[in-house]
Amino acid sequence: MITGIIVFAHGSRIEAANQTVRVAAADLARAGDYPVVEAAFLELGIPGLEEAADQLVARFVERIVVIPYFLTPGTHLERDLPALIERISKKHKSLEIVVTASLDGHPGLVQILADRARTVEPQTLK
Repeated sequence: MITGIIVFAHGSRIEAANQTVRVAAADLARAGDYPVVEAAFLELGIPGLEEAADQLVARFVERIVVIPYFLTPGTHLERDLPALIERISKKHKSLEIVVTASLDGHPGLVQILADRARTVEPQTLK
């Protein structure tokens, strides 16, 4: 079974912000474990989630893992994402779609915060 990944973000009017999500998706694909990866956006970015799913289906993906690129759960993940998943599932009936948790609560976030804090001159942390 071919699995594709969709890194699903909110989207921004600032195209550079959308591009950073695309770069993260491309980096994930280059990491090796998941070579079929697309970025997708809820709004304000292209492609949308449904379009990204269509692209993956065209690449013979039979299972999609959606990774919400959101720091915390909220309305978009609790209301909007399930509605989009339902629409995609109706369109592609044989497609299996799994949604992971958001980034909230992942232990790696603490390490990222610590790494960012270390980038500041030590005297400014006092």
